[in-house]
Amino acid sequence: MEETLRVLYVEDEADIREFAEFALEDEGFELLMCESGQAALEKVTEFKPDIILLDVMMPAMDGPTTLQEIRKIAEFQVTPIIFLTAKVQPHEVQSFIALGAVDVIAKPFDPMELPDQIRTIWKRHSDQ
Repeated sequence: MEETLRVLYVEDEADIREFAEFALEDEGFELLMCESGQAALEKVTEFKPDIILLDVMMPAMDGPTTLQEIRKIAEFQVTPIIFLTAKVQPHEVQSFIALGAVDVIAKPFDPMELPDQIRTIWKRHSDQ
């Protein structure tokens, strides 16, 4: 039996949150959806996610800024963070990795593949 992963997903687009929610809850993930980086910062400590998914382009506080703010919280300094973005040119992906993301998933993502993508990244990260 696989462990239940606690996933925090930060995404400003309601329809994308809905797709991800169906895809991940059906696969047994424990999920907390936030519509902004600020909301994520308010809820991350209480939820204690195993892994965090971040949209890159969001109003007010973008994904990279949200990542930097989450990293300032001691218990989340090494929590795996994955960016979900349409910005997947090699130099863009490298810049996200350099910021501290463990991986990048291209948007639009396939809801059928998303759970396996997250598990694969989680396994690779937790085996280190």
